[in-house]
Amino acid sequence: MKKLTILKSVIVSGVLFLQSCSYLDVVPDNVATIDNAFTMRSEAIKYLATCYSYLPQDGDPTRNPAYMAGDEFWLDYPTLSIDGTNWNIARGNQNVTNPYVNYWDGAMFNGIRDCNIFLENIRNPEKVRDLTQDERTTWEGEVLFLKAYYHFMLMRHYGPFPIMDVNLDVNTSIEAAKVKRQSIDEVVDYIVKVLDDAIVKLPNTVQSPVTDLGRITKPIAMGIKAKVLLYAASPLFNGNKDFANFRNVDGSLFFNQSFQIEKWQKAAQAAKEAIVACESLGIGLYKFPGTVFPLSDTTITQMSIRNAVTEKWNKETIWANPTSRAWQMQYSSMAHIDPNNSGNNSVHGTLAPTIKIIEQFYTSNGVPIEEDKTLDFSNKNQLRRGNHSERFNNIENYQTARLHFDRENRFYANVGFDGGVWFMENSPSRSDENTWTTQLRLGLFGSGISIPITTYYPKKLVNWKFAFKDGNSSHIEEYPWPILRLADLYLMYAEALNESQGPAEDVFLYLDKIRARAGLKGVKESWSQYSFNSNKPNTKDGLRLIIQRERNIEMSFEGSRYWDLKRWKLAAQELNKNITGWDRNQDKDHPELFYKELTFFQQRFVAPRDYFWPIRENNLLVNPNLVQNPGW
Repeated sequence: MKKLTILKSVIVSGVLFLQSCSYLDVVPDNVATIDNAFTMRSEAIKYLATCYSYLPQDGDPTRNPAYMAGDEFWLDYPTLSIDGTNWNIARGNQNVTNPYVNYWDGAMFNGIRDCNIFLENIRNPEKVRDLTQDERTTWEGEVLFLKAYYHFMLMRHYGPFPIMDVNLDVNTSIEAAKVKRQSIDEVVDYIVKVLDDAIVKLPNTVQSPVTDLGRITKPIAMGIKAKVLLYAASPLFNGNKDFANFRNVDGSLFFNQSFQIEKWQKAAQAAKEAIVACESLGIGLYKFPGTVFPLSDTTITQMSIRNAVTEKWNKETIWANPTSRAWQMQYSSMAHIDPNNSGNNSVHGTLAPTIKIIEQFYTSNGVPIEEDKTLDFSNKNQLRRGNHSERFNNIENYQTARLHFDRENRFYANVGFDGGVWFMENSPSRSDENTWTTQLRLGLFGSGISIPITTYYPKKLVNWKFAFKDGNSSHIEEYPWPILRLADLYLMYAEALNESQGPAEDVFLYLDKIRARAGLKGVKESWSQYSFNSNKPNTKDGLRLIIQRERNIEMSFEGSRYWDLKRWKLAAQELNKNITGWDRNQDKDHPELFYKELTFFQQRFVAPRDYFWPIRENNLLVNPNLVQNPGW
């Protein structure tokens, strides 16, 4: 009987030698199972599915650290209708004894282990003899990609770590198994090499859209390669002086202390190549096709923004995870908009965007609210009534805060707020006139238990076919969680190109494509006409701020901001601010009291400690060759 190899990560964590672990308990008996898994195609495809099964369930807000560890969302304390365990990270309670979202001892290394087993067997022509060579090549490419992606997840969480290129034999000695972490440059080079190996083996599109959507293709691998290189070029990883004393056991540095512009150049090149590949296959920015009933241009624009995320397998989607369907995300994001079902408790608005995120969105002129020289937002809670011309965004004659008027389409498309319009497919008027609205002050139909703590909803995350039903039930249109869409790739390219070349024309070209979809003028035109800082787009530093703001807006509520703040080294600045919102406990007759800004929490982000997850302390006791991340 042949020996079953065991992933280095298992040995690194120490569980192999010190404690029982469920999957390790069956290792001796699993040899025959693995042999059987590669006897024929019908069995091998099950093992392929196993390799996919480790993809993070980012469509579940309770499991996505970008939701539970950052500042985009806040929750009630104690949490209501949602598991808030991982929210302890955002509340400053991460620890070394039993870390939250522990990828080191969990799914990522297990996934790499199974990927290595799969690759070892699928490359053997004596195995799975009824598999065609084309399919064998494609499957190898898919699993190479998954292996690289799981490495990237570990890099994003922990920084340097031991590369798991092959599984160790079960007879490997304990001393040989005590592996060391490897430098960031080594990790990045390895991930990119594996992705390059995968790209040449992958097809441009899936063979059967009915059954295979979500499986890895060449554009997906090219897009993720661009993202890996973007991270590698970013300040957290590129010449980070905060880690000048972070060294391996042999004294070598984990982080190269020299900033390298070439890293930005590589990221820009990879992103452009991915864009060309995507567009050549018909991938493009999503545009809402309209409905059988008439809609205003305003609503059509906003539906183009909303459905780019929630319309399953739309033309903008490069990669979505079909095993991570965003049902919990929608239940936690939906407002009570139907007066006839205001007592329906089948949903609970739990995820609450914070005021500082609301302030990120531009004015209707396409510039930041603090820069607009024609629109005054200095008194953001001043009361105003919506007028007839604003009826597709704000309830006519309803009093709400100044902050909710004269904003760009992405604000109205992405955010639900008191006094706002919330168009859905089942609009009672069969149009966007006299449609659903959000009225959240106590005594109004949308108030009560369902209001999030800040009074804001992430409307962007709710599919427009969501509908309340009689009783405590609802119809929910699930969608696979989008991991990568074209707008994200455009923004990656614009950022990398600006960092490597400054304000090049292509930077504006791709930023303006996204802005045009949102109904905004181009960057240069908007800043020259409406901003106090008209020269801002003309310098690398100024354009960097614009790109970062544009990314925060376009990618809002998609799990991007948390990781972006880290790689930009802005987390210590942003995640040490107050979490604020309005006072939801005020009644309908006192809007001036409702719009009193309250502080719910003072976040505490310790730099450089909190830029990376801690390794569980027990692993360090087992393997003295491991070095803990700084500050832990």
